[in-house]
Amino acid sequence: MSEFPASGSVVVVGAGVTGLSAAWWLARSGIDVVVIDKGIVGWEASGRNGGGASHYQSPLFAEEQRLWPQMDELLGYPTEYQRERIIIQRDPALLEHYRAVGRICTAMGYRVDDLDSAQAQAMVPLTDGTCLGGIHLRFGGHANPQRTVQSYAWALHDLGGRIVQHCPATGLATAGGRVIGVDTPRGRIACDAVVVAAGPQANALLAPIGIDFPVTAARAEMIVTEPAPLMAIGGVDGNGLYGRQTLRGNLAFGGGPHEWIGTTPDGAAARPASPLIRSLARRVAEMFPRAAHLNVIRSWAGIVENTPDGRPILDRVGNVTVATMSGVGFGLSPASGHAIRDLVVDGACSFADIAKLGLARFATLEPDWREQRGWAA
Repeated sequence: MSEFPASGSVVVVGAGVTGLSAAWWLARSGIDVVVIDKGIVGWEASGRNGGGASHYQSPLFAEEQRLWPQMDELLGYPTEYQRERIIIQRDPALLEHYRAVGRICTAMGYRVDDLDSAQAQAMVPLTDGTCLGGIHLRFGGHANPQRTVQSYAWALHDLGGRIVQHCPATGLATAGGRVIGVDTPRGRIACDAVVVAAGPQANALLAPIGIDFPVTAARAEMIVTEPAPLMAIGGVDGNGLYGRQTLRGNLAFGGGPHEWIGTTPDGAAARPASPLIRSLARRVAEMFPRAAHLNVIRSWAGIVENTPDGRPILDRVGNVTVATMSGVGFGLSPASGHAIRDLVVDGACSFADIAKLGLARFATLEPDWREQRGWAA
C-alpha cells in the first residue's frame, strides 16, 4: 500500500521468511499487522538458501513436518514444496555419522532408509561410484525460497496485512516499560506489540530498550549451475553442501557454517563474490561427477545471523517478541511463525516446549564471545 500506516496492532520488523510467517499467522488470527523492512521481502538469506525443511534437532520439528505438506493450500500460492530428502557421502566417517542421525530420526517415528553405493547411485544419478552410500529421509523435503517468501507476502496481503518495504526501523519508542511504536525515517508506527525478526540488525534495535540479543553477522554464499537432467528427488545434501535441484534442473548449493565469513550487518563484504565460489563449485562437482561439466551461471552472497550456540532464539520480553533462527529459518518458518503468533497472543507456545530457545540461556554469556569464537568481523 502506498499510504504509510500510522498504526498497527502488531508491527513486525523484518520481512524475511520468519517475520513474514509470523505476520501471516497473526493475520490469520484477525490481528492487524504491519511488516516493515529496510529492503524488500526475502531479499537476503530468506529468498536465497538451500530450501531444506528437515530440522530434526529443533523443538519445532514436529510442527515443521506437519505443516509443510499443507503450505500451498494454506497460503493459496505455490511454494514448490517437494517431500523427502537424500544425504550422500564420499567419506566413510561422515557416512556412519549420518546413518546414526537416521537411526535417531527413525526412533522419533520418522522413517530413514540406509542406502549402499549402488542404491545411492540409482536414486541420485548425477553421482557415481565415488559415493559410498547415504540415507533416504522419507520425511522433510525442500521448497523454493523465492516462491515461498512471495507466497507468504501475498497471503498476508490477502488477509489485510500491510508490508512497507525500503523502510528500516530506526528505534523502538517506549512508555511505561512497554513499546508503544516503531520509529522509521517515514514516521512512527504506533502499536500494541512488536515482533523483532530483523536478523543481524536486531541487537542494535533492542539494546537501547535493555534487551541483549546476542547475534553476529556473517556472509553465506551459494552457487547455481546450468540445468542438469532432473532427478526424482531433488533435495540432495552431501560433501559439506546443502541445497536442491530446481524444477528447471539447476543445481543450487551452498556450504555451511565453516564457510561463513564474519562481516558487519551492512558491510561491503555482504556482496559476492569470493574465493569460496571455487570451493563450492569443486565440491558440487565432486558430489555430482556426472554434472561436473556444468557451468556456474549465478552466485549469491548475503547476510545471515548466528547466535553463540547456533540455536534459534524465540522469546517474549514484555510486549516485545524476539526471533532469530540462526541460519535455519527457511525450513522452520511455518512452525516458527506459529510459535511467534502464540508468544504474541497467548504468551506461550501452544504446540511445543521452546524454553530452551529463550534468552535466559545467555545470562552468563561472556562479553567477548564473538572474539572467543573467532567470529569478529
